[in-house]
Amino acid sequence: MGKTYGYIRVSTREQNEERQLIALRELDVALDGIFLDKQSGKDFQRPQYLQMVKKLKKDDLLYIKSIDRLGRDYGEILEQWRILTKEKGVDIVVLEMPMLDTRRGKDLMGTFLSDIVLQVLSFVAENERSNIRQRQAEGIAAAKARGVRFGRPEKPTPENFGYLVEQWKGEKMPLSRVLELCQMSRATFYRRLKSTEMGDED
Repeated sequence: MGKTYGYIRVSTREQNEERQLIALRELDVALDGIFLDKQSGKDFQRPQYLQMVKKLKKDDLLYIKSIDRLGRDYGEILEQWRILTKEKGVDIVVLEMPMLDTRRGKDLMGTFLSDIVLQVLSFVAENERSNIRQRQAEGIAAAKARGVRFGRPEKPTPENFGYLVEQWKGEKMPLSRVLELCQMSRATFYRRLKSTEMGDED
């Protein structure tokens, strides 16, 4: 009999590892056998996951709550599944999908069905990640169309901006010194200058 482990992953935005932890503890997985990453599932370069893989040995059993907790990249999920089950000889149980239990159906048909289910679920996980990115892009585009600005807020124009501009225009101060005093780039300076002059015309 090998050892029993559990793997938990949450993104840094969602602090709900408790639900996954409870599910694993109900299966009597020891706390020192549970590995937790608070990181995106876009790849497998996660410290706790990598540490767990080093510890896993043949005939060990690994529980995860759902396939998207393992990862969200279709190709990498399949590759990691192959490494764990084929190369390391570990059994994996996905709690929310009973068909993904490598302890059962180790005959050809059982393996075939598990592989199909795994590929479908892996595709769904990655597709959802793509949909999230698409929704984020659409949301940003819509916000920009409404005039919402992203990134760092611009520094306010200094109160003595007009005076500094006059000094520069009268060749009493070089532009480099004006930019230094205003703490602006050349592009920002000319943009603010244009905005100010247009305001004067009004």
